[in-house]
Amino acid sequence: MKGKKTWYIIGAAVVLIFGGLALAKKMEWIGKVEPTEVEYTKVARGTIVEKVSASGKIQPEVEVKVSPDVSGEIVSLNVAEGDSVVAGQELLKIRPDNYVSLLARAEAQVNAQKAGSEQSKAVLAQSEARLSKAKIDFDRNDRLHKDKVISDSDFDQFQSAYIVAKQDLEAAKANVKAANFNVKSAEAAFKEAKTNLTKTTIYAPQSGIISKLNVELGERVVGTSQMAGTEMLRIANLNNMEVRVNVNENDITRVSLGDTVMIDVDAFSSSDRKFMGVVYEVASSANSSGTAAAVSNDAVTEFEVKIRVLRSSYADLIQGKLSYPLKPGMTASVEILTNRKSNILTVPLASVTTRELGAEKKSEGDKPSEDGAAVKTQDDANAERKRKENIREVVFVEEKGKVKQVEVKTGISDFEHIEIVSGLKDGQQIIAGPYATVAKKLNAGDLVKKKEEKKKSDK
Repeated sequence: MKGKKTWYIIGAAVVLIFGGLALAKKMEWIGKVEPTEVEYTKVARGTIVEKVSASGKIQPEVEVKVSPDVSGEIVSLNVAEGDSVVAGQELLKIRPDNYVSLLARAEAQVNAQKAGSEQSKAVLAQSEARLSKAKIDFDRNDRLHKDKVISDSDFDQFQSAYIVAKQDLEAAKANVKAANFNVKSAEAAFKEAKTNLTKTTIYAPQSGIISKLNVELGERVVGTSQMAGTEMLRIANLNNMEVRVNVNENDITRVSLGDTVMIDVDAFSSSDRKFMGVVYEVASSANSSGTAAAVSNDAVTEFEVKIRVLRSSYADLIQGKLSYPLKPGMTASVEILTNRKSNILTVPLASVTTRELGAEKKSEGDKPSEDGAAVKTQDDANAERKRKENIREVVFVEEKGKVKQVEVKTGISDFEHIEIVSGLKDGQQIIAGPYATVAKKLNAGDLVKKKEEKKKSDK
């Protein structure tokens, strides 16, 4: 009896303990989960202007690099950097002495070859006359030989003379052709020498401003006929300026010809001056960044975009005919306005995040290897692919103090807001922050409460 009584007491104690724990948990005396503090906002209608940001340099739309065709010393320099020039204006001269001598030598060679050509023609005429006489002698003696008037040895001499005369004629004709070719070659050399002499004077290929002058009077330059050549100067049309920027491959698909651009030039940043532009050229292939970048998987792929700066946006800064407020090489930041939508549902960017819908448990196919590391199977690869396919954009809303996960479809965005195409309604309250909480911590079913604003302490 005593043993039974002991077991009754133990059983009653166990029931009392578990009942007390259940009651304490229900009343949240123990195991209470603290709600996560969040910030709220409402879905609202607004306007979003999608932008692509980039930076680059101000450059003239047209800038010509001038290099000499011939080498030599600069003996005359008629321009300075910043000068205005017109097409055909003489810019500088290279010492012509050597090219004058080469021209005289080439001219003498032409005359010599022409004399040789006339001499070969005279030899040809002589060969024709000798062949004519040899043929007459051969024909006469051929008849006499047939009539047995002359011996075979005599006839053979006339026949041999006739054959030699024909060969001499062919040789004379070949010499005439060769002489003609020599004349043409000498004339080509003469023409080249004459052209090279004219190239010692450099003229402006177009009208514009001397934007860069790299040479001085007396300096020696190398012609492009030998190698790359010396870049002596640049002529630019500073009336039409552009910004050349590099746009990341993730953004280039949103940039189109004719897009409006806001341009911020560093030189005018103190006055908060903005310039207007328009996209007029988008590269069809990525920039070549060199061998090292090409072989690196981490290399950034970028495309060059050319933006024409509208002259009307800085017309008030132009003072005088030769006033150019935008200089080549100035640094500029641009915002390309790629899209604009008005009266659309918008939410803060921080309120939209991604979650995996229908998350799967870890595959049982993961088998530990001898060193304890997991061995990845084909099933794991398929599961990983499915996991990526199941990732969706979501927004969190609060219902009775708990988080509800709502899948949404988004559209364009700017730096603060993003368009909601479907999933939410105008005026609906959503969780907007903090960013780290929304992006990583919150999950469906979590308890949340409104984050209390910190009161400023009285001074």
